[in-house]
Amino acid sequence: MTATLSPAALEGLLQRAREARDPSLLVAAIPYAQFLGLEIELEGDGVRGRLRYDESLIGDATIPALHGGTIAALLESTAILDVLWREEDEIVLPRTITFTIDYLRSGRPVDTLCRASIVRQGKRVVVVSVSAFQEADESRPIATAVVHLLVARDTSDAD
Repeated sequence: MTATLSPAALEGLLQRAREARDPSLLVAAIPYAQFLGLEIELEGDGVRGRLRYDESLIGDATIPALHGGTIAALLESTAILDVLWREEDEIVLPRTITFTIDYLRSGRPVDTLCRASIVRQGKRVVVVSVSAFQEADESRPIATAVVHLLVARDTSDAD
C-alpha cells in the first residue's frame, strides 16, 4: 500500500467508511488490493481480510498453490487496514517498518481468510500479529506474520 492519499483525503475516506460501517470503501482506494481481489469485512472492533481465489493467484501450477507474494500481501494489507480501522486519534496511514512471515503450508486454490491482532500499541509503532487460514479453519494457518507499523505522522518535510 502506498501513501498516495493526502492526510485529509485519508481521513475523509475513513470517516465515510466508518459511517457506512463498510471497510471495503478503503480497499476500493487501493488498486493493488483490487487487483488481488482482496476484500475487507468488519469483525468485532477490527476487520478481517479475504482473498478471493482466482487462477491468476497461483504461483506453483504443479501443486497448485497460491503464490507466496499474494499471501504476504493479504497478511500485510489486513494488518495495515485493521490498525487504520481501529485508529481513534490522529489518522495516519500506517507504514510498514518490518514484516516477518512464516509460511506454514501450501495455500490451496480456495478463498483465504486473514485475521489481525494488535500485540502492542505505542504512540509511534504498532506491533500486529496476523494469520491466514482457509475454509474457516483458524487452527491450521497457512501463514502467520508479525508486522511492525509506523503510525506517527512524518514530520521530515516540516520546517
